[in-house]
Amino acid sequence: MGTELVVATHRVQKFFDDLEAQKAILSTSTKLYATISDHFTALQKSLAEKFKSLDSKIESLESRSRQTLESLDVRETSLAEREASAAARVSEQKYAALAEFGRIFPANLDIAVTLKSLCRKMDSEGLLRFIVTKRKESVSLRAEIVPAMAEAVDAPRLVLDALEVFLETKAKKVGVTDKRWACGLLIQALFPEARSGSRPKGPAFARSVVERAAGVADRWKGQMDELSRSGGGTLGAAEAVMFVQMVIGFQLKEKYDEEFYKKLVMEHAARRDMAKLAGALQFGDIGDVIDELVKNGKEIEAIYFAFESGLTERFPPISLLKSYLKNSKKNASTIMKNGNNSVAASEESSTLELNSIRAVIKCVEDHKLESEFTLDSLRKRVTALERAKADRKKNSAAASSKSNNKRSYGSGGGGGGRGGVGSSSSRPAKAAKYSNAHPSSFNRRIPNPPPQHSPVTRYPGPYNYPSPTVNPPPQHSPVTRYPGPYNYPSPTVYDGATSVSYGTSYGVARAQSPVALPQQHIYSLSGDSSMAASSVFRSGGSYGGQTSYGGPYDYANATPPSYQPPPYQQ
Repeated sequence: MGTELVVATHRVQKFFDDLEAQKAILSTSTKLYATISDHFTALQKSLAEKFKSLDSKIESLESRSRQTLESLDVRETSLAEREASAAARVSEQKYAALAEFGRIFPANLDIAVTLKSLCRKMDSEGLLRFIVTKRKESVSLRAEIVPAMAEAVDAPRLVLDALEVFLETKAKKVGVTDKRWACGLLIQALFPEARSGSRPKGPAFARSVVERAAGVADRWKGQMDELSRSGGGTLGAAEAVMFVQMVIGFQLKEKYDEEFYKKLVMEHAARRDMAKLAGALQFGDIGDVIDELVKNGKEIEAIYFAFESGLTERFPPISLLKSYLKNSKKNASTIMKNGNNSVAASEESSTLELNSIRAVIKCVEDHKLESEFTLDSLRKRVTALERAKADRKKNSAAASSKSNNKRSYGSGGGGGGRGGVGSSSSRPAKAAKYSNAHPSSFNRRIPNPPPQHSPVTRYPGPYNYPSPTVNPPPQHSPVTRYPGPYNYPSPTVYDGATSVSYGTSYGVARAQSPVALPQQHIYSLSGDSSMAASSVFRSGGSYGGQTSYGGPYDYANATPPSYQPPPYQQ
């Protein structure tokens, strides 16, 4: 009996286990069914939306096709009239151009008349030369170039001719800058929509014109590639803008890959025109370009690109401005640290910070962000930096002037100008203290002394003194003052304004002077030699420690000396 009960319990347990397994299978099947049902529901919904979109596109296509057919019918109907009008216009321009060749214009014609005349003649070289000569009047040129281009029989051909002249000039590397600027004006006048960044509507030129433009673009790009291979980059920012405007205007975008356009735009992103032109090129994702600009520390350029492409939500301009200011301050501090806070480092750091703040102010004003980004503190900082820069410049100029004055004073031997010694201080000079070694200043002033001569009492001709560097005199006791003046046989008076008379006269032969005068300053005493003598003492400074002599010298009337130094040894 007990055995039978055990067997019945085992069978019941097995039955419940089977039920649990069936339950798990049923739950799994239910989940799979729900997943499959949701998937098919999503597919059905997606297909319905796609069918609806296709129906909408088909209807739009049919509408556009209908409008295009109607437009073609209108154009076909008006073709004869338009052809006659175009022929009349071409004939009128042709006769106007021929009349221009026969006219003689005065040299002082205004810009508008001259531009129209050159455009009617299709004289591309003359047009370039005239624009270059009137570069200082760029405002008038920009205003008159567009109506003047309308007078040309074939304006695209005129511009292409000018571009070929520019490319030839660029290959020769002569006068490139002026002709580049002139060609830029012509391209902007031919493609005003390309300058604003919008694409031209429909084909505007004949196939032959487009093919010629493609050839000019290929030649231009070949010069860029050659320059890039030589390590000189691609080309300047203004020329890059010209090239992109030409590509957009003649619809040559498909000729080159997106990587080329991206590199060109990235290299010259600082040009404000480039942000507009990049949108017209429509290459890749412009967000990638903005990301690269931000990574390279060009947040200001990134803001311009973000506004032109409508990606300000992805790239908030306020955060970019704050990041740019933070990086500029960090760079300025790094410059000061690396330059050990020197004057040059301070100037460079100040210039960097000043340019950065000005760029931020310009960007905020261009995009009307004053309500989100206040500029008062930045304007005050600009004023402080400009004042500090002006003060440094003023102090530098004052220090330079002071240094020049010191050098001028030191090189004049105690006097300057035509007055020589007489224009110096009126204070009498100290008496000389003779020593074995002469002052180094004399050795510098008299690099090539003349040969020695014997002692002379009176000279009938020029004075010739021995060199101070040969056979220096023996030491003597300091000479203070002599009871009589020096008297030489000169009938003239030295022209110094301040003179010192010395108290001793020599009644015997005059000993040799320890100071030799330069050979080029030898002068004669037979005539008026005051200017010559004055120039000698001005150029040489003090004479043996004495500055000047007080009057004419006469040995005949001299009194006996109270002190007679021995003559210098030869």
